[in-house]
Amino acid sequence: MIKRSIHIILFVVAVIAVYFISERYFFRIDLTSEKRYSLSDNTKKLLRSMDKELAVTVYLDGDLNAGFLRLRKATKEMLDEFDAYAGAKVRYTFDNPSAGATNEERDKKYESLEKRGMRGILVHDRDQEGQAMQKVVYPWIEISYNGKTRPVNLLKNVPDKSGEENLNTSIETLEYEITDAIRLMTTTDIPKVAFLEGHGEWNQPLVYDMSQELSRYYQVDRGAITDDPAILDNYKAIIVAGPTEKFSEKDKYALDQYIMKGGKVLWLLDGARISLDSLSTASQTVGIENNVNLGDQLFNYGVRINADLVQDVQCLLIPVNTARMGDQPKYEPMPWYYSPLALTVPVHPISKNLAPVKTEFVSSIDFVNNEMDVKKTPLLVTSTGTHVQNVPSIVSMDVVGVEKNGYYFNRHNLMVGSVLEGVFPSAFKNRMIPEGIKTTEKSISESKPTKMVVIADGDVIRNDVQGKGENMNILPLGYDRYMNQQFGNKEFLLNAVNYLTDDDGWMALRSREIKLRLLNKPAIIGQRTFWQVTNVLLPLLLVGIFGLIFNFIRKRRYTGELRSKN
Repeated sequence: MIKRSIHIILFVVAVIAVYFISERYFFRIDLTSEKRYSLSDNTKKLLRSMDKELAVTVYLDGDLNAGFLRLRKATKEMLDEFDAYAGAKVRYTFDNPSAGATNEERDKKYESLEKRGMRGILVHDRDQEGQAMQKVVYPWIEISYNGKTRPVNLLKNVPDKSGEENLNTSIETLEYEITDAIRLMTTTDIPKVAFLEGHGEWNQPLVYDMSQELSRYYQVDRGAITDDPAILDNYKAIIVAGPTEKFSEKDKYALDQYIMKGGKVLWLLDGARISLDSLSTASQTVGIENNVNLGDQLFNYGVRINADLVQDVQCLLIPVNTARMGDQPKYEPMPWYYSPLALTVPVHPISKNLAPVKTEFVSSIDFVNNEMDVKKTPLLVTSTGTHVQNVPSIVSMDVVGVEKNGYYFNRHNLMVGSVLEGVFPSAFKNRMIPEGIKTTEKSISESKPTKMVVIADGDVIRNDVQGKGENMNILPLGYDRYMNQQFGNKEFLLNAVNYLTDDDGWMALRSREIKLRLLNKPAIIGQRTFWQVTNVLLPLLLVGIFGLIFNFIRKRRYTGELRSKN
């Protein structure tokens, strides 16, 4: 009895000690292999810095299938983690948009969500009897902080991935998507980015959609380089979007010294120039090298944009009149090999889990100067059926719909986009400062650690424009009206700029991976009754066996004690 009392006292003391330690020192232990419940240090710091309550409304609720239930559960668990590190300042509620008392009330709620930018999706499912059914699901949350409100889309929809894979991707990116919205609402220091002008770059309407997207994060300016290179120093990143005119040595020097100081550049450059007006009127044109006098500078940084045109079997479709001369026009979709759908490389935060990127007259990229201390990573590549056409050469509409054999499309996975990170040598090392530069600063021969993204296509950032003047209509970037499909251009470029300006490592959250452990659906359907009975009876059976063993041991122990006393 004395031994048992000591054990009880020690247990009570241990429980009290653990309680006081946990009150004084906050800690959480994640035992999962992927550390799915572990928040990054940046996220913890962000949550602890909040001085006001964060209110979250989760609209992913109601009668959901297994996949969306996983996403709902993961969202709740993520918000619980946020609340733990925010000092109980996160308040969340679940709201089922389909839970209206009447159809009118439900439709009114749907309309309200749509007006606030939260679009529902139609989910096709089957009930237990196998009957087809449709449900409207809103995979969104709405975050409110300090008088600001921002919707967050929880669902990632990457083409060519299954529903389960997309839901798993959505769970992987939960922390990034939610913290991204919180950072936008809590930040007071708005960084600046700039579109470069003065070399035939795209004008404002042609990059309007991307400018609007960037304006959620940055102050977006436009302008030409002046005589003073320091004019670029206040910008976190510079965007060079589709130039067609040569850069002067003065402008090249200003960009070079900006990079040497740690500046970041998004290069969107065509390797070949095409006259689209000639192509539309004469059905053919000539592709020539797009020499904007940047080749030597990029070569010095470790990359080369080739003077060629890439054709690919994975491409856009365009309407082509297949009717005979004199007959009523009959348009059918045909592959336009000069508009490859570039594949996003899944190993980098910029391009991970994105839809293909729409390109037009894109060129190939090579890495050079590999002895430099620069990390080079492909971001966009072609498919396994690619042909390279060197320029100058004829570009003709006759290529539309022509069946090409494997001997023609004999290249595969050519790089058309890349990111370079590290310490770059100056392109003006051991050279005189160009005439026209007004500066008292000495030339820097080696950069601070910095980054740049190089895409061999200026059209990747260009949105389509319909009409003129007051009737002008800006189409979404990456949207193809003939295929009625949205491609990944906008998200890819936004990720690129965010990665370039990310000094704290937030984009690393996009690299998170959670292993997808799918259930065997045929086994679930065919063995449904067996597993239901097993799940109900097996725990009861185990409890019964444990009780019998416990009573047997207890009876034997006390019987032995009585015998020893007698």
